[in-house]
Amino acid sequence: MGIWQNTLVKMGMAQPGPKITSQDRAILDLKLQRDKMKQYQKRLQIVLDREQEIAREALKAGNKTRALTALRQKKYQEQLLAKTDTQLMALQELVATIEFTQIQNTVLHGLEMGANVLKELHKEMSIERVDKLMDQTREGIDYQREIDEALMSRMSPEEEDAVQEELERLQKEAMPSAPETQPTLSLPDAPTDIPTDAEPAAEGAYCLLTLFGTTRLTMTFTEGSRPETVKEERVALAA
Repeated sequence: MGIWQNTLVKMGMAQPGPKITSQDRAILDLKLQRDKMKQYQKRLQIVLDREQEIAREALKAGNKTRALTALRQKKYQEQLLAKTDTQLMALQELVATIEFTQIQNTVLHGLEMGANVLKELHKEMSIERVDKLMDQTREGIDYQREIDEALMSRMSPEEEDAVQEELERLQKEAMPSAPETQPTLSLPDAPTDIPTDAEPAAEGAYCLLTLFGTTRLTMTFTEGSRPETVKEERVALAA
């Protein structure tokens, strides 16, 4: 942090950056070593390729001794490269393990904070408090039920009937209103010229026939049950 940034922090114009811990420094050092190891591997590979090229040129020139020396150097570079591969893998595994452990610590810290908050909430809402609240709720419900029963017991039958009538009236008001007038059905007038000497059964048959038709039958009965004479005539019914 430079002098200008320190001044801004003191004046409240800039927020300080995250604090760097010893763990962060250790991880940074490991990553720097890893990067240096990769650069060293690149140099080894360049030397290895160069020694192989020298051996080829020496063989073309007929210098077998120089070719053997170049191949020995190449073999040595290959051994160094294999060792650096092992060391580089170890560094990478170590960095990954440390970073994963940091994440685990962060998660554990969050779980610890959550457990503390939950503990505080449990203190505010204890089991005794919950039981007391449930008891108060039950008492309130029972008290209201007693009030309702007391009101019902003090009502006379007439008052109860009045309440039921009021309920029915409200139900009727809630229902759709029916039409006030009903259509009337016009029926024809009964005939007045019924023979007086006819039996009641014949009179009933006569009225029934003239009510539902336009043909009137006049039947004269004897002492038996069958008519002696039948007279048919057309009549006009009243509208």
